[in-house]
Amino acid sequence: MVYMDHSATTPMRPEAVEAMLPYFSEAYGNPSSLYALAEQSRNALDEARERVARVLSCRPSEIVFTSGGTESDNAALKGGAMALREEGGHIITSAIEHHAVIHSCEQLESEGFDVTYLQVGSDGLIDPADVEAAITSRTTVVSIIYANNEIGVIQDIPRISRMVHAEAERQGRDIAFHTDAVQAAGWLTLDVDSLGVDMLSLSGHKFHGPKGVGVLFLRRGTAFKAQMAGGGQEQDRRSGTENVPLIVGLSVALELAEAERESVEPRVMSQRDRLTEGIMERIPDVSLNGHPRRRLANNVNVSFQGVEAEPLLIGLDLAGVAASSQSACSAASLEPSHVLMALGMSQEAAMGSLRLSLGRDTTDEDIDIVLNVLPRVVGELRSMPSLVTREVAGR
Repeated sequence: MVYMDHSATTPMRPEAVEAMLPYFSEAYGNPSSLYALAEQSRNALDEARERVARVLSCRPSEIVFTSGGTESDNAALKGGAMALREEGGHIITSAIEHHAVIHSCEQLESEGFDVTYLQVGSDGLIDPADVEAAITSRTTVVSIIYANNEIGVIQDIPRISRMVHAEAERQGRDIAFHTDAVQAAGWLTLDVDSLGVDMLSLSGHKFHGPKGVGVLFLRRGTAFKAQMAGGGQEQDRRSGTENVPLIVGLSVALELAEAERESVEPRVMSQRDRLTEGIMERIPDVSLNGHPRRRLANNVNVSFQGVEAEPLLIGLDLAGVAASSQSACSAASLEPSHVLMALGMSQEAAMGSLRLSLGRDTTDEDIDIVLNVLPRVVGELRSMPSLVTREVAGR
């Protein structure tokens, strides 16, 4: 199989698996207990927090471990909004956020908050001036995705955060700035000071760590109301016994992803460009979705005229290529991608999108295989739309 869906999830690194194993067996203590067995887990937790903090260039105390990117996004939006509710009930986000942010905002709207959903250009970029113009005297939280999970477009987070904080200072009050950086790890800097963020979300399985574990960076002094009540773990910011083995695996995977970023990113970008150019040359009536350059090094998102995503993905799967059409969290939905619709695409074009996301282990041979398989599958679907359906029925 040629795996072209690294934006959905990544295979775990052997180093991360190896680091996790002791905490599933002999070092099984609860880090909140006081005896020696628990101290092993507590020390592992402290070391993992320090590893993550080094990558983010922040204090270890500013790292909160969660169950994944979805919880981190929910905690940031709801925790920030609830903590600052007395100062105002207005939130700013974009129309191309991950559903973890979009649906959190919708829940907050149902509880009386006002939300502004900023539109994007046809290239998927947010105009920083639009963010600045949307801030009112009631704005308390701004959340803008760092790199989009479907089209890979990278937003100018440092510039946007400077504008937000400058306006907050002018008004003499707090506005918390959050970014969903789940897709950025291993491809872009996560230095929270250079980004200028107050909160940042990560998910372990997007950078060759385990599923079910994530990070919320919470800058010291940022107003925050915990969304998980219980035993007061994570300095009262996220109660619940920490999942020590998964946290250890996440920290090792993140440290390695950052250490290898400068060597992996240009190589994968070169493969991405060859794949994009090959698709455009070999297949007629195809369009690239999102900005051609301000995008993640591993992301290709294209639409084929007259082809729907579902039979295309089935055809690719039958040919040994794993890919997707939109976020894995929405893969079963029959609705067109809200991200592609926000670019101004027609529903038909949005339903015919294909996302190919490369990884650190993608080979040049993988690119060759996709460039041989994809034109054939698209051609078959355009000439015989029922072909793939018949093949699946007989499999």
